[in-house]
Amino acid sequence: MQKSSPQYLVGIDLGTTHTVVAYAKIGEASANLRIFEIEQLTAPGQVAARTLLPSVRYHPAEGELSPTDIVFAAEADNAVIGEAARVLGAKTKGRLVASAKSWLSHPSVDHGAGILPWGGSDDVGKVSPIDASASYLAHVRKVWGHHFKEAPLADQDIVITVPASFDEAARSLTLEAARRAGLPKVRLLEEPQAVCYDWLRRNAGNIGERLADVHLLLICDVGGGTTDLTLIKVEHECPEPKLTRIGVGDHLMLGGDNIDLALAHLAESRLLGGEQRLSAAELSQLLEQCRIAKERLLADDAPEQVNVTLLGGGSKLIGGSRVAALSREEVRAIALDGFFPLSGCDDLPDRKRSGVVEFGLPYAAEPAVSKHIAAFLKLHESAAREATQGRGRAPDGLLVNGGVFRSRALSRRIEALCRSWNDGKLTVLENRHPELAVAFGAVSYALARREKKLKIGGGAARSYFLLIDTDSGAQQGVCILPKGSEEGEEVILKDRRFALRLGVPVRFHLCSMSGDTPYKPGDIADITEQFHSLPPLAAAFESEDSQTGSEEIVQLSVTQTEIGTLKIECVSVDDNSRRWNVEFQIRSRGQTALPADASLPPQFDKAAEQIRAVFGSKSKAVDPKAVKSLRTDLEKTLGEARDAWRTPLLRALFAELLEGAKYRRRSEHHERVWFSLTGFCLRPGFGFALDDWRVEQLWKLYPHNLQFVNEIQNWAEWWTLWRRIAGGLTESAQEQLFADIAKYINPASARQPGVAKQLKVRSFDDMVRLAAVLERLPVEKKIQLGEWLLNRLQKPGESNQTWWAVGRIGSRMPFHGSSHNVIPPETAALWLRQIAQADWKKIPQAGFAATLIARMSGDRARDVDEETHRQVVEKLRLAKAPSSWIELVESYKELDEKEEQQIFGETLPPGLKLINKN
Repeated sequence: MQKSSPQYLVGIDLGTTHTVVAYAKIGEASANLRIFEIEQLTAPGQVAARTLLPSVRYHPAEGELSPTDIVFAAEADNAVIGEAARVLGAKTKGRLVASAKSWLSHPSVDHGAGILPWGGSDDVGKVSPIDASASYLAHVRKVWGHHFKEAPLADQDIVITVPASFDEAARSLTLEAARRAGLPKVRLLEEPQAVCYDWLRRNAGNIGERLADVHLLLICDVGGGTTDLTLIKVEHECPEPKLTRIGVGDHLMLGGDNIDLALAHLAESRLLGGEQRLSAAELSQLLEQCRIAKERLLADDAPEQVNVTLLGGGSKLIGGSRVAALSREEVRAIALDGFFPLSGCDDLPDRKRSGVVEFGLPYAAEPAVSKHIAAFLKLHESAAREATQGRGRAPDGLLVNGGVFRSRALSRRIEALCRSWNDGKLTVLENRHPELAVAFGAVSYALARREKKLKIGGGAARSYFLLIDTDSGAQQGVCILPKGSEEGEEVILKDRRFALRLGVPVRFHLCSMSGDTPYKPGDIADITEQFHSLPPLAAAFESEDSQTGSEEIVQLSVTQTEIGTLKIECVSVDDNSRRWNVEFQIRSRGQTALPADASLPPQFDKAAEQIRAVFGSKSKAVDPKAVKSLRTDLEKTLGEARDAWRTPLLRALFAELLEGAKYRRRSEHHERVWFSLTGFCLRPGFGFALDDWRVEQLWKLYPHNLQFVNEIQNWAEWWTLWRRIAGGLTESAQEQLFADIAKYINPASARQPGVAKQLKVRSFDDMVRLAAVLERLPVEKKIQLGEWLLNRLQKPGESNQTWWAVGRIGSRMPFHGSSHNVIPPETAALWLRQIAQADWKKIPQAGFAATLIARMSGDRARDVDEETHRQVVEKLRLAKAPSSWIELVESYKELDEKEEQQIFGETLPPGLKLINKN
């Protein structure tokens, strides 16, 4: 069936708090834009059309609502979407999915896994951030179809807005959500630009007059989940000013949700007297109440106070409903002085972690939006001064947007802030409907595109770099797409060529920078903290007329596409028409900034020859002593101990070992040494280009098991190999490992005669250490494993390694697994009570296990309760445990290298740091 031509231009503001849809009929006057009133449940069984669709879902309990109550439920799972979801979520704990948009940009969760509502109990249905976002769009598509039966939404010209700060991965996730919602073809537009397009439409004919005193326009969009900043240079030309975007802010998870959280902390202290903490589910319920209270108390006609009520619902923590009052003055003080203080233009954000980092999302450490704006202006100082013709970096024009600025008190405060930085000079552009402007602006943009009258120039918002390495080991990047590159303009990196093998997956590591340092394609830049790492790029090079293993010489081509994303291709040097698409590996965990093409030491060839001498086709008659001494011989050849070998060298040595894998069975010494070196060279199984492919190749050997099954040291090295690379193994591979070792760890099955006999040679301690690092196991299996080990620890003679294993299994902060997959805090508290029965002075390993389990993550859905925290800290002090352990339990703390290796259980390659964000 042929797709029909679009009849409407549609703009969708897929917001953190609300979703808004605007539209215009193609061919009508450009001023004839409308808001699409979205029908939704407003209460159980009641449907009404509303301007705003709350971007929330409520997951009812079985039997809670009848089919007639949820007539407009989500298509797949009967979740309530929209206004009724907010009403129900404010009354019931742990069933409201909110801020899905923020979760799309969370770097440390699986965006396709059912993790929301965060902190919800096991009996609550869960949904992924992608599917939650898709459900709001699907609801819009469904309602649209009722009103425009002859013009399905999927056939219209659709623009969906995203924060300017969204990186390529978050943009790709948004496109995936749209695809799942049945909207496969959409364009993306940055929200601050949309706001500006709306203002331009509303002021058509008077733009020059209204911008007469503006040279540098700051667009500040503070929504529920993000603060989004954009700078526009205004050049006064005839007949209308020329607008060019010269800067966008980096991703800043700071918005109205943070104000709600600050108020919830205040209300919590009043509800519970500061002696207890609410669970994550209860906090979610309280947050919804505080959001409602905030909006009422920041309004012009605000009452003196608003009560927030926490319903008990049979909770052991609070037996019945409790009420706390929030006053108008204290709410305004928190919002104004805490988030929009009148700070100076040189007052920059405090990098230390703050109390707003909680509830699963990595909120900005510094809550003061004012300071983040100052840092943004400083980053773009050069371009700003050029725009103001040397008068400074402070903007002389301001356009605000976002639900936060529905409060006149907050909009007036940011106006006062910008005036204070510019000697009182400021032109404020009017925006009477900040909750609608983005959707209207998306339609205005679509209209401008159709009429070929785009008003805002500037091209790509960031410069993009391919990470490379130097002989000195310094980290550098080569520019592949300069900031300002125009849409559709192809940039080919002609000075960089790659010899790529067909049939083998290839990874490229990229980063971006939004500052105004000028770059040209091919320029080399030192990578500093101003650069932001992107998920790796992947390409599978296949060709019908080429055999697997043949090489193709290619160059990298990069284009800013019309839908608002990067298009990256590998282009054959010999035939420009031969191209392979390179795609982002969405939110691949365990990224590091180590480059893929680092140079190897000059002694490498000799070291490789030593490996081939032992594990090569001609090594049958090799001296057994040479096998046993291979590690020592490699250290002598390379001139340093193996702990100093850098990752590029390790992976190159791994390639030699993998090539000789089939010769590992020549003797028990060959097998043991091969296991030991191979695992060491691929540890931790992720973090370097192509590691996923390397682990995949190595995993193919697992079904073949060991050759020398009666050698306990060979078993020890076998389990150690898989432990070292566990972070790169898939969930199914980790489950396979667990299934194979469970009978040895389970005290009941381990007593069976056959199993007990095998245990004598299978290196039990190494199996336990392996089990402890299988972070991708389902929670129920982790709990089972931990309880087996705690049972074993009740008897004397158990290895101290078992204590470390219990700590890793119950840890609040995984190294390579997803944050949603930790054991529940209630289970962790039970384990801690059992561990507390041990003498931590005599068995410090027990205290260390307690430290890992009680470690403060800052996420209420993962952290154990306050009383348990206090008890662990007190017992650690009595046991005279290291102060660093106590610090980990008392407050959130970044690990230093020594602590990281102690917890991880393995040294890491020099320069490689595990990424472990909340």
